[in-house]
Amino acid sequence: MYPGQGSQQPAMGEPWTDHPSWELVAEASDAAGRDVARLLLEADAEELTQTRNSQLATFVQSMVILDAVNRLGAEAAGHVGHSLGEYSALTAAGALDYSDAVALVTERGDAMQAAADERAGTMAAILGLSDDEVQIACSRAAGDVWIANHNAPGQVVIAGDPEAIDRAIEAAKELGAKRAMALSVGGAFHTSFMASARERLAKAIDRVDFRDPFVVVLANVDAMEHSKRDEWPDLLKAQLTSPVRWHQTLTNLDSAGFTTYVELGAGAVLTGLAKRCLKDSKRVTVSVPDDLDGLIEALAPSEEHASHQHLEGEHLFATERLVVSPAAGIFTAAEDIEAGSRVGVGHLIGTVGEVEVRSAFAGEVMGVIAVTGERVASAQPIAWLRTS
Repeated sequence: MYPGQGSQQPAMGEPWTDHPSWELVAEASDAAGRDVARLLLEADAEELTQTRNSQLATFVQSMVILDAVNRLGAEAAGHVGHSLGEYSALTAAGALDYSDAVALVTERGDAMQAAADERAGTMAAILGLSDDEVQIACSRAAGDVWIANHNAPGQVVIAGDPEAIDRAIEAAKELGAKRAMALSVGGAFHTSFMASARERLAKAIDRVDFRDPFVVVLANVDAMEHSKRDEWPDLLKAQLTSPVRWHQTLTNLDSAGFTTYVELGAGAVLTGLAKRCLKDSKRVTVSVPDDLDGLIEALAPSEEHASHQHLEGEHLFATERLVVSPAAGIFTAAEDIEAGSRVGVGHLIGTVGEVEVRSAFAGEVMGVIAVTGERVASAQPIAWLRTS
């Protein structure tokens, strides 16, 4: 799970500066044309709260943490993100190239900032009412106010005109809300107030090549899985002016059999929502390098599923592995590498520029994530293996 705007914290990148995954920050700076390291290390709370800054910083922070998790050999069966976090999820699932994702997130932040500057809007959290009761409160406000986030049972965020928000807050209290409070945000996100941002972002999205996600990804707009590349451009466009159906997303994941939910990013907002929505789930937050040990422990098999064979190191924790790029450059797949291919340790997967990419594992290729002719970043996943 990948958080969205609002989870950012000053100096949130500091714990990761000595980690090998920090190299993704320089690549993001090149793609965005901005000093991302400064945002992650030096920006104060006021600067980081600005939409154009918070979105870029939050996305890159999640990608650094994801890269660190990938280096452990752990691989998720699915990815979901809240609002901005959907771009993180799509990048993690191989649907978006990292550089393309950075460029889109940069444009998204700029577009939403401009839309918020054009028309004043704000948001409010309503606690203790059902979604239908919150909708009634919005209707009673008699103005431009709508549900923006279905976060969890009894936790809904509304957005719209500031005066209409005030009226909706009063209506919610009359309906029995435990709390109803304005949020410190600079726009009415996920409403029609973002129409101009949607139009601007659509042009950037249309310039990007998407790929089929290689694992499950659910969309904010409808809380459903979408496995085809041609579905995602319109979903991302619609997302800006549609409510985030996070509660429904978690419920659908639970119905599909998912049991462990790992939040990658600053803070633990999504972990808390998972606790409210799915009380029997296993939940893990990875925000700093020290959290990686906790993730390994959470993913370790129980004694009843443990093999009788003695296993050591990372082989204890997973049967699937990622082959990652040792360098940055243009990727070319080896001729004999495709889904279903058998490989051994040292088998050539392809090349990145002049650098060979060889498998550190033996097994079956479940999918080739990188695309021949496209640039990959150092440590970016190239192929997905099931070990033998």
